[in-house]
Amino acid sequence: MALFRPLLSSVVPRCALLTGVNGRAIHRSGVLCKVEDRKAMLASLPSKDEGTIGERSIDIDTMIGYNDADRKVNLFPDANTPSTLFNGVPFNDIPICAIRVSPNNTIISITDAKGVPQFIRSCGIEGFKNTRKGTNIAAQATAISISNKALERGYKTVRVTVRGLGPGRMSAIKGLEMAGLNIISITDTTPVSWNPPRPRKQRKL
Repeated sequence: MALFRPLLSSVVPRCALLTGVNGRAIHRSGVLCKVEDRKAMLASLPSKDEGTIGERSIDIDTMIGYNDADRKVNLFPDANTPSTLFNGVPFNDIPICAIRVSPNNTIISITDAKGVPQFIRSCGIEGFKNTRKGTNIAAQATAISISNKALERGYKTVRVTVRGLGPGRMSAIKGLEMAGLNIISITDTTPVSWNPPRPRKQRKL
């Protein structure tokens, strides 16, 4: 047996690896083996989207233009905003669509102007399970579903509040728009701590 060991090692050298599919490596001879360097594989994966990539790509100032001074002033709330009419309804009397986003799920609820909940849907209720709940596709499907219920009830115009960071931030708003709801304002209510606790140590893989 000692005579055959050098022959086997020369046929399939240890360093002759090619990158394979699903976290595996392929020898040049076609034999599959497990990836030895897991850290290198994880480093090559794309960074996880927290739902803010779409926001970075939108520059409001370039969309408005510097010559439209009056239009730029009207975009931001002022003392007259609560009494401003939108389709004949004051801003304060328009229903609120609250989007609560986390890395693992997206919860969307529609309340009346006083804050009493009317509908509530989440990605888990829609049928998405486990890690699929935290995807942007699940958030968009949930937004379309709750928008259809709101339109049946007679809600056509809403104001949106978004809270939290996750992949469903922009997708949920897009889903509300796709279903036919008229969004007049988007408010980000994500809490920001100016003196946060010390973060957890980095996970060792």
